[in-house]
Amino acid sequence: MAALAYNLGKREINHYFSVRSAKVLALVAVLLLALCHLASRRYRGNDSCEYLLSSGRFLGEKVWQPHSCMMHKYKISEAKNCLVDKRIAFIGDSRIRQLFYSFVKIINPQFKEEGNKHENIPFEDKTASVKVDFLWHPEVNGSMKQCIKVWTEDSVAKPHVVVAGAATWSIKIHNGSNEALSQYKMNITSIAPLLEKLAKTSDVYWVLQDPVYEDLLSENRKMITNEKIDAYNEAAISILNSSTRNSKSNVKMFSVSKLIAQETIMESLDGLHLPESSRETSAMILMNVYCNRILKPVDGSCCQPRPPLTLLQKLAACFFTLSIIGYLIFYIIHHNAHRKNKPCTDLESGEEKKNIINPPVSPLGILLQSFCKLGLIMAYFYMCDRANLFMKENKFYTHSTFFIPIIYILVLGVFYNENTKETKVLNREQTDEWKGWMQLVILIYHISGASTFLPVYMHIRVLVAAYLFQTGYGHFSYFWIKGDFGIHRVCQVLFRLNFLVVVLCIVMDRPYQFYYFVPLVTVWFMVIYVTLALWPQIIQKKANGNCFWHFGLLLKLAFLLLCICFLAYSQGAFEKIFSLWPLSKCFELKGNVYEWWFRWRLDRYVVFHGMLFAFIYLALQKRQVLSEGKGEPLFSNKVSNFLLFISVVSFLTYSIWASSCKNKAECNELHPSVSVVQILAFILIRNIPGYARSVYSSFFAWFGKISLELFICQYHIWLAADTRGILVLIPGNPMLNIIVSTFIFVCVAHEISQITNDLAQIIIPKDNSALLKRLACIAAFFCGLLILSSVQDKSRH
Repeated sequence: MAALAYNLGKREINHYFSVRSAKVLALVAVLLLALCHLASRRYRGNDSCEYLLSSGRFLGEKVWQPHSCMMHKYKISEAKNCLVDKRIAFIGDSRIRQLFYSFVKIINPQFKEEGNKHENIPFEDKTASVKVDFLWHPEVNGSMKQCIKVWTEDSVAKPHVVVAGAATWSIKIHNGSNEALSQYKMNITSIAPLLEKLAKTSDVYWVLQDPVYEDLLSENRKMITNEKIDAYNEAAISILNSSTRNSKSNVKMFSVSKLIAQETIMESLDGLHLPESSRETSAMILMNVYCNRILKPVDGSCCQPRPPLTLLQKLAACFFTLSIIGYLIFYIIHHNAHRKNKPCTDLESGEEKKNIINPPVSPLGILLQSFCKLGLIMAYFYMCDRANLFMKENKFYTHSTFFIPIIYILVLGVFYNENTKETKVLNREQTDEWKGWMQLVILIYHISGASTFLPVYMHIRVLVAAYLFQTGYGHFSYFWIKGDFGIHRVCQVLFRLNFLVVVLCIVMDRPYQFYYFVPLVTVWFMVIYVTLALWPQIIQKKANGNCFWHFGLLLKLAFLLLCICFLAYSQGAFEKIFSLWPLSKCFELKGNVYEWWFRWRLDRYVVFHGMLFAFIYLALQKRQVLSEGKGEPLFSNKVSNFLLFISVVSFLTYSIWASSCKNKAECNELHPSVSVVQILAFILIRNIPGYARSVYSSFFAWFGKISLELFICQYHIWLAADTRGILVLIPGNPMLNIIVSTFIFVCVAHEISQITNDLAQIIIPKDNSALLKRLACIAAFFCGLLILSSVQDKSRH
């Protein structure tokens, strides 16, 4: 009864909610969200600096998340590079002095908080010619006014950045009197025009007063209440914001420190001054406000303008626009022709004349339709990760954000189980299932920021290795059994692997190596192909006739292993090979191929292990050593139980070792040699019991069929800032945002998979003469791409 109810329920869901209807719903959601964000930006403004300076929340205890944008954590070298030949001035009371010290410590962590607190404090870094001064002016009065007035004189060197603020001393000295507040308003009114004039040539920030923790205040500070502080802040805001007749004041309000203080003032030692972690956050916000537009860090989207369109991006936009127009024209012509040929009713007999059956869609129609869809999808990619239309936020790892979603998908995967069509080891349904659950785990790993937790990182490294193991196993098995070394097969595989990445490299202005996994599987596919295709070509049919050929294949594999070892331990030779033009254009990242060498070396043996496993498995299968019938254990009961025990122990042993890792570099060094242990253990555990081979999870298998597209698309339309952050379609509700963005992301990945398959059939024909012509066109396209890329690089420099 339960099985019947399950099947009826699933049939009912599929009837009312298909993949097609899901994609329509995703398209509607994208259009509505885009309109909402456009309207929001027109109403609130398009300046993410305002969000950075005024709003945000804590992720956990100490990680500050600005509203709608990402904050970069500046290193010493980055801070010096940004502030070279700059002068920054902090002017105000003891709280501004605290902010000054925290700001300076970003440039020089060894700078000590010492000396007379109630006097000016200079700082200079001669290596970067950076000057940061603190000027002691605890009250907004004539002294502060005179200091600011001097900077407005043309003859005096102005600071590039001015950070000012004061109020608590006025409250303290005058015992919180109303007269003091009135005097404060008068003084700040007289200073406001000077600040506005200075803000035309320098960045000027007025720091609003942070709240106090009244219970901890000493007796001589009891008059500094939060009510008084709010009154002084309201006065500063109203006067400074109305100090100019323009629609917007040039003096920026630094009000975010109030929000930070509200969460952390309880940790204050005296109730007045903030704890060190809080003022470090405020200092880092100041650094982001000034430096993000100069250095343009990938993970610092606050205060960054939209990057200008490159030549290749403009050409891509023209191509997709023409494709959309072409498809609309084709559709109208085709639709009108179909209407003319529509069956009409015979008036005499009352029957329909069936003039013509619906004609199949022509290759041109499929081509135009595919590029039309792809153009719209690429527009969404660009909007998400380049146009600054949608918001971005930083990742923040907690154990619950990683492990709870893992439990959810595990339950769903177990719920959607079906019988396999065949019960062979690593059958198609099982490999799709394997790819699917691994891809989902990797996606959760990326969005939760779990790379900071070393045990999780080491297990994810095994999943990446398992993908490459399947690459070795799958392609070796195909060539060994089929013996098909034709150019059509090679082109089909290369096209399916690389089509989306090549398009994204153009549209998103990223190098090929940025999408590191695709270059990895592409190169390994070519290695497998060359190894087996070179003379003597040894395939299963030939080897069955003479065992000598098995020995010949093992020699080929041994030579491949020797080459892998040589390149792994000879970085210079590896880099020389991949630094040759035009390979360098594909495999360089940030001007060198080190990243490519590191990625390749990290899983250097696992493809070889996959090939060797395929060879051994197919040899055992041919000699009928394995029992692969439905419900039968793979070996005899004793052997099966022994191998299962060894596999479980090996699997757990690797997990214990990976969980006890303390040093990432050392564990990465061992990973290439030991990752195969857990992979083989999983294969045996999954395949030795007959009942386990007879079922698979259709839920995981569905995702497995689009695993490549999911891996690539996540870079820009699920994650953000090239995987450094999280895309925010619905601000203020993280859970709903993840649900909506994930739904759209999966629909897009599935559609791209179908587009790639459709285009592969057209662009890579089976006829060799037609294929050679297409390859000539593709070669010309890539030559043009290389030339335009070189021109683009020169124009940048």
